Amino acid sequence: MNLTQLTVLAAVARHGSVTEAAKELHYTQPAVSHHLARLEGATGAKLIQRVGRGIRLTPEGELLAVRAAEIVGRVDAAATELAARVGLRAGRVRMAGFQSILSTVVPKAAAALARAHPGIELGLVDVHPVEALRMLRAGEIDVALIFRYADTPREEDGLRLVHLLDDPIYLLTYEPGQTVADHHDSTWIGGCARCQDELITVCRRSGFTPRINLVSDDMVVMQALVAARMGVTTLPGLALRAHREPDVHTTELPDDPRQIYAVTYGDPPDPPATTALLQAIQGSV
Repeated sequence: MNLTQLTVLAAVARHGSVTEAAKELHYTQPAVSHHLARLEGATGAKLIQRVGRGIRLTPEGELLAVRAAEIVGRVDAAATELAARVGLRAGRVRMAGFQSILSTVVPKAAAALARAHPGIELGLVDVHPVEALRMLRAGEIDVALIFRYADTPREEDGLRLVHLLDDPIYLLTYEPGQTVADHHDSTWIGGCARCQDELITVCRRSGFTPRINLVSDDMVVMQALVAARMGVTTLPGLALRAHREPDVHTTELPDDPRQIYAVTYGDPPDPPATTALLQAIQGSV
């Protein structure tokens, strides 16, 4: 196997098409097919199946494609690391995070990084923690900003977590001075899957399962729905720092903070550009 073959397989897996993979890589379609055939010869495994006029990966192809994406991502990261090691005068560092931290902590950190190392290019992606960790493992990013709760399953080995802060959770209602238990019969507004799990846990501690009839992962929409008396919900402090609807009342739930982490992957030490970004984030919390 060689890097070109793995790059081709990863592109075919992303697009599910030889034609689209060829466009991305600026290859001809016969060249893509040639590299796939050579890769099948090198591995002794059938990687691609013809389905009508299209193709699909075999189970063996899917397995190798996942590893290929990770390998190609690591090679790209190595090039960035090498450039960064030359005095941090140039290079690129890529980070994925969730909405509320990207709109509060990250802008300050990005400005600090730009002042200290103006030659470093920072790339940002807005995704949920599960997707951010997938991108990190695949080498598509260098740092993942995630949130987790006390009962969130432990991340697998190889990921290195740096604790940034505990972000308190607030009950959002349209009347002041209310508790979670006051809304056992109310309509609840749910967020992302991880947030909904925590919302259910919070309500069950008060003796009921919430009736989640409204779902939005947008902190502005969620607060607008509460202000309109369509339901109640919970939101973390960073979300309220990013946007605050004046007609919504908040009550902190002190026993249920979410934990915010910066995550890197692989053996230490981190590349200099990644280290510089982590320092900027920690200094901006």
